[in-house]
Amino acid sequence: MVQIWFMDTDQSDQRLEHKRTPPEYMELSELYMKTGVEYFKINADDYLNDKQLNELRTNRGYTYEDEVQADLFLLVHGYLHDFCLQLQITCSEQCLPDYANKLKAFYTEHLHTDEEIRLILDGSGYFDVRDGDDNWLRIQVVKGDMIIIPAGIYHRFTLDTNNFIRTRRYFIGEPVWAPHNRPADDMDCRKAYLQHLGQLTKV
Repeated sequence: MVQIWFMDTDQSDQRLEHKRTPPEYMELSELYMKTGVEYFKINADDYLNDKQLNELRTNRGYTYEDEVQADLFLLVHGYLHDFCLQLQITCSEQCLPDYANKLKAFYTEHLHTDEEIRLILDGSGYFDVRDGDDNWLRIQVVKGDMIIIPAGIYHRFTLDTNNFIRTRRYFIGEPVWAPHNRPADDMDCRKAYLQHLGQLTKV
């Protein structure tokens, strides 16, 4: 089961757990209400035939099936978004030159104008997202976890100490993958996200 916890403020190795002392956890049932982030459990060994994933693809318009193997260097620099509508990404220390610095670059807090949809096919890592009070929440993802990060939320990603993850990305319509580093509060997607978050907290 996916775990979610509030992060400490320690600036050491980003791949460590960084739990508060004592640890403070968030229940999965609270994640959407507090952040707008959605979570699904998918059969990663047979994802093409997974009923829930196929329903999500149909209902949300995840329509393209192109696939590539890539490393974090390409991912960080955004080279993939022009030609891949659905991506399979392998990231590890062995495949990535200057691994430590590239991983730090991807750890920069940012947002996107579209949803960020990730299915973990193998390995593990952390998605960090800001809650409504600007706290960092760390979401641990492993094989079979599918996470949908809404447009406009500040977030970041890092590998954990296993130093390996293989993921699949999905896009709605024309693919757009462009990170906008914080501060980006004047962007329309950010304003729309905050409005949506305010509605969620009133429910």
